[in-house]
Amino acid sequence: MDDRADALRSLPSVDRLARAVARAEVEAARERILRGNGAAPAFDELVDGARERAQPSLRRVINATGVVVHTNLGRAPLAPAARAAVHGAAAGYANLELDLAAGTRGSRHDHVEALLCELTGAEAAIAVNNCAAATLLAVAALAGPVDPAAPPEVVVSRGQLIEIGGAFRIPDVVAQAGARLVEVGTTNRTRLDDYRAAIGPATAAILRAHPSNFRTVGFVAAVEIEELTGLGVPVIDDVGSGVLADDLALLADEPPVRRSVKAGAALVAFSGDKLLGGPQAGLLVGRREAIDACRRHPLARAVRIDKLSLAALEATLRLYRDPEHAVREIPVLAMLTADPGELERRAREIAQAVGGRVVTAAGRVGGGALPLLELSGPVVALDAGERGPDALAAALRAADPPVLARIRDDAVLLDPRTVAPDETSALVAAVKGSFTPSVQ
Repeated sequence: MDDRADALRSLPSVDRLARAVARAEVEAARERILRGNGAAPAFDELVDGARERAQPSLRRVINATGVVVHTNLGRAPLAPAARAAVHGAAAGYANLELDLAAGTRGSRHDHVEALLCELTGAEAAIAVNNCAAATLLAVAALAGPVDPAAPPEVVVSRGQLIEIGGAFRIPDVVAQAGARLVEVGTTNRTRLDDYRAAIGPATAAILRAHPSNFRTVGFVAAVEIEELTGLGVPVIDDVGSGVLADDLALLADEPPVRRSVKAGAALVAFSGDKLLGGPQAGLLVGRREAIDACRRHPLARAVRIDKLSLAALEATLRLYRDPEHAVREIPVLAMLTADPGELERRAREIAQAVGGRVVTAAGRVGGGALPLLELSGPVVALDAGERGPDALAAALRAADPPVLARIRDDAVLLDPRTVAPDETSALVAAVKGSFTPSVQ
């Protein structure tokens, strides 16, 4: 009760809040007029602008798209244990870089290194702020130039010279690390002999990059990690989404982290969010000497992870000690393995409440993982009528909280797979407030 009382006392008065927002909105209007960008806005326009200004920019939304790891919506929602850990770390000070037993300075990586080694079988581990940073740090640490006039070489298959979101390209990563890219094989077929022929005195590492959000199919060939690590050159394996729940049949086509570690990769890079289901983070596990090289590199400080992400990451990793518990508690895994009967029940409940109809549609894993996999299941179809589906979708996005849906065949679809059970009532209220669809 004391915490709630303190929180209530910390709220600004209505008059103070209204004055602050109104002043900012009127000042913005004044600036537009002085720049010649229009006449004075009407009173109602000022009120609408002030109301929008009072809303935080980063807000919780309801994801009814059926895309589980939705990059635009923050990817993986956190498990309850991870949310509690973030709250605990944010509420005050934390032993981020303090060894409590010795009373001396510690390392922020200590909070997750032992867990990562336990779960993957690696000798050592380090966490940074995202997987792109992890890959960049790995290449820079193992293949950074000693003599700029003679840069070390990094060997990459042409089929893995990929670009992921934000124009993050593997050739650019190698160049930024100060190494020279050596391409081997072809777009669709690369063999072990291609790698073997490219290895020479200047070879610092082989980089294997998971194709993430695309696949080549048909006449293809690739070299397995066990074969690459047998070539006697350090291998950096960017496995992308970070599958630790490698006993789930649904995730069988994603490369498991443990396999790469067991094969002897010097460094394995993967995401802390996406299929692992934690916060945004980039994780590097592997041989101790390779991890130590990453710790020593100047980039390590530039890409280090913060205390809130570390708290969520540690809590998420702890859940993986009991795989069955992890599948129930980590939202991404729970959504991917949702019971079809329960999804059908929830779809019918929503449809009955808003006047929609239940149809079958395919969702996606998202986040660059398993791009060919379709998550078929029941969804609620809303007939937009004369307004059209775009207008209805826009109205849902303007709701509080905003609702994100998808459009198919002139209908707006709401997928219960990605709607948390405690969001159902808010979803129904948003639909009713935005539009009352007719049933076809």
